[in-house]
Amino acid sequence: MKDFRTIAVFNYTHEIVVLKHILDQEEIQYYFENETMSSIAPFYSNALGGIKLKVHPNDFETVQSILDELKDKNDLKIV
Repeated sequence: MKDFRTIAVFNYTHEIVVLKHILDQEEIQYYFENETMSSIAPFYSNALGGIKLKVHPNDFETVQSILDELKDKNDLKIV
């Protein structure tokens, strides 16, 4: 996990639910740093640096395209 890189940062746990589902479907290795702490104390999220999506460098471009696709859709946006 030390080779994993941060590709996106989110403020609240509800922002990552759909993304987790998509990443699981694509069988991409990932983890969200600070997810548990942010769910316990949501107002600490900024102090912790947010919820960081970490992916392996081999999957970086694939995940970036997924994030770009979610940003472009008008009916579903990652805040």
